[in-house]
Amino acid sequence: MTWVAAACFVLVFTGVPIAFALGLGGALGVWLAGIPMPVIITRFFGGVDSFVFLAMPFYILAAEIMNRSGITERLIRLTSLATGRVPGGTAYTNIGASVLFAGISGSAVADASALGRFFMKVMPEEGYTRPYSAAVTAASSIIGPIIPPSGLAIIMAAVTGLSIVDLFIAGVIPGLMLGVACCIVVALDSLRTGLPRSLISVSRDQIARLLLEGLVVATLPVIIVGGMVTGAFTATEGGGIAVFVAAALGLLILRSMSFRDLWDAIVVSGRMTATVYFLVAAAAILSYALNLLGIAGLVTSMGSVFSSNPTLFLFGIMLLMLVLGMFLDIGAALIIFVPLVMPTVMQLGIDPIQAAMVVILTLALGLITPPFGVVLFILMKIGDVKMFPFVRALLPFIVAEIGVIVLLVLFPSLSTWLPNVLN
Repeated sequence: MTWVAAACFVLVFTGVPIAFALGLGGALGVWLAGIPMPVIITRFFGGVDSFVFLAMPFYILAAEIMNRSGITERLIRLTSLATGRVPGGTAYTNIGASVLFAGISGSAVADASALGRFFMKVMPEEGYTRPYSAAVTAASSIIGPIIPPSGLAIIMAAVTGLSIVDLFIAGVIPGLMLGVACCIVVALDSLRTGLPRSLISVSRDQIARLLLEGLVVATLPVIIVGGMVTGAFTATEGGGIAVFVAAALGLLILRSMSFRDLWDAIVVSGRMTATVYFLVAAAAILSYALNLLGIAGLVTSMGSVFSSNPTLFLFGIMLLMLVLGMFLDIGAALIIFVPLVMPTVMQLGIDPIQAAMVVILTLALGLITPPFGVVLFILMKIGDVKMFPFVRALLPFIVAEIGVIVLLVLFPSLSTWLPNVLN
């Protein structure tokens, strides 16, 4: 097992793409276990042989269409109607836009890329430092994979067998809590240093149109999740509806994109989907190899140590995922380690939905933590920000978001109440 882990880390640190590093490390594990090597092919294709994964390309495409339809700036101006008049207004607008955008994208990377281009230009012009502007954008971007539709929830459902509808619904309250946590940090900064007022302006004749367009966009995730809760359609069919609505919005209602833009969105989404599927398949090989080498038994034996204190076990999972998120792709970490810990979660009587939310939120933090936080690198490039001042400005937001995860560990109902009410 040690050799397999070492091989993966060496390959990653030497610049080998992470999917290849995971696949090759898994192949080494299969070979060390004495299993015939053709099994690798079976496990590779079996890793993506799940009906749940059919939903993913639809949500990726819907988000890409929305990005290209000019809805991003509209969401920003809509949010500024409520937040723009107070000190630190644009920072609050940044967070609010991330909450709304999360219901479209389901991705922190998409959030940081789309909103970062706007806020990394506007916020420094208003008087915010570039590191602080990047910190607010990065911290709020991880709301993207929490609020439905969530790409991480789709992967979690595929590897655990949990209901994708329950996971979607369970992400609503934690996602909003992350937004509130970011707002609290901004409010404290505003009291301490006096943040500037917003310069984003919306004329009176634009307000009605912005509200109407915002209502259409904001109700899209509500329609999708509501349809799944009532049984009107499945998660995959909901993704198809999201694509149809997004295309209709961009082509017919807003008229802000062309059929060429739609085709480009399809091409980009196809590539993104292929990348995710390849990573999932490679991670499945490594997960299989680690099981062969006895890691599942090791995790199960640890469960007996925490039998009298399941909450402590959840804190242990939180710390493990926090470390893994710093070094591994979060989708890969889900596929490799969640199937190992979930049996122990069930054995200790922990609600699997609660455990899933703790894992998803903690891994999402890995996107904004060094040394390999993807969102960090995106915003460093967009905003021309250096790593050290960026991370220093981001640290209070990370602490606040860890506080949200601690609350999820201590109070299971924050994750489970809404799914229980709606089911």
